[in-house]
Amino acid sequence: MSLFSPARILKTVLALLLLAAPSAQAAEDLVTDFTLGNGMQVVVIEDHRAPVVVHMVWYRAGAADETPGVSGVAHFLEHLLFKGTDDLAPGELSKTVAENGGTDNAFTSHDYTGYYQRVAADRLGLMMSMEADRMRNIRLTETDILTEREVIIEERNQRVENSPQSLFREQAMAAQYLNHRYGVPVIGWRHEMEQLGLDDAMDYYRTFYAPNNAILVVAGDVTPDEVRTLAEEHYGPIPANPELPEERDRPAEPRQTAERRLVFEDPRVAQPYVSRSYLAPERDPGDQKTAAALVILADILGGGQTGYLTEKLTFEQKKAVYTSAWYRGQSLDDTTFGVYVVPAEGVSLEEAERAMDETLDRFLDEGVDEAQLERIKMQIRAGQVYARDNVESMARRYGSGLTQGLTIEDIQAWPDILQEVTEADILTAAREVLDRDRAVTGYLRAPARDEPSADANETQPANEVSQ
Repeated sequence: MSLFSPARILKTVLALLLLAAPSAQAAEDLVTDFTLGNGMQVVVIEDHRAPVVVHMVWYRAGAADETPGVSGVAHFLEHLLFKGTDDLAPGELSKTVAENGGTDNAFTSHDYTGYYQRVAADRLGLMMSMEADRMRNIRLTETDILTEREVIIEERNQRVENSPQSLFREQAMAAQYLNHRYGVPVIGWRHEMEQLGLDDAMDYYRTFYAPNNAILVVAGDVTPDEVRTLAEEHYGPIPANPELPEERDRPAEPRQTAERRLVFEDPRVAQPYVSRSYLAPERDPGDQKTAAALVILADILGGGQTGYLTEKLTFEQKKAVYTSAWYRGQSLDDTTFGVYVVPAEGVSLEEAERAMDETLDRFLDEGVDEAQLERIKMQIRAGQVYARDNVESMARRYGSGLTQGLTIEDIQAWPDILQEVTEADILTAAREVLDRDRAVTGYLRAPARDEPSADANETQPANEVSQ
């Protein structure tokens, strides 16, 4: 290898970066947590490099916590919280954030709902006062419901109905989870979204939007004492919800004992592909080893141009133009590991699937390339170092982890657990997860076009066009 080869230069740069990076212990020293008297957990992540703060409130409630029949209500309520309260006019919160030079937004997943603002550090108290106000004092009218319901339906039109890939993924997830709420889209089924009303939104709000179901994450130019004083002032007076369920009780998924398959056809599909998702374990508190192995397995199989699937199916066999693998490891309940292959021209989906399966079997026989494993670990570590340079990224790391069942100790241990993964760990996890009896295999393609019959060709003159 040349002294100045790209691979050697990358390795040298990453090594220098990691040598300069703060140790795991130093990162832990910057995180403080405590709990208010009403049960609200508070996490403070100190970063004094700039006078900026990210203020986030995370609720341990998402689409998977909805009552059957009102899918989409978690996301619907997220929109509605930007309406008025006793003290705030509709839209006033976001307007105030902007007037103070900040940005704000919100997000909903299956496992959590979150609201955040990024502002100058001296505006933190103002952000807390407004967020605490809408935690308890939201005021909605039937007009708000009708208006915002049209907004979320249009959002579904744009993100789902107008995308064959999204419609396909929605059906695949429904096939993957027969009973668990992960099989229901976060945005909701359209026919249920159209019926969402004021009572549905308020029932969800009164149940889950309470301090004893929330996590306050503040990251940036603050101290724990400053945050504690402000949190006790603004959030402390809000009473806990004594009727909050003690456990996040969700329907359990029955044991899958046979592969599930689907073919989704849509005339808008320009590039067909085959995908497969397998049920897989998530990151569990105190037990993240298998999840770490699956993270690295996804990188080995689907890591861009150097991924095993790309190397074998694209460059060696010429059967695919694109391959990928993914693992949604951070999840409250059982999650998915998946692969997909976009076949090369002239290669059928059936042929692409056979080649994919043969290649996965070949990987299990050949094992892990040691140099590739070390390179992936180095890249993961570098990515984690870069992530620490962004206070919002750090706040999301803790907020999402805590709402999905992890502890602060789990979150801080994760980088080291990834670095400790061995070839044996990866192959053990792969053999456990890559089980066709726990999988959903899907084809996305355009409908086959009817070929004209021989008789039609003979009777239709070449220079005539039928009407």
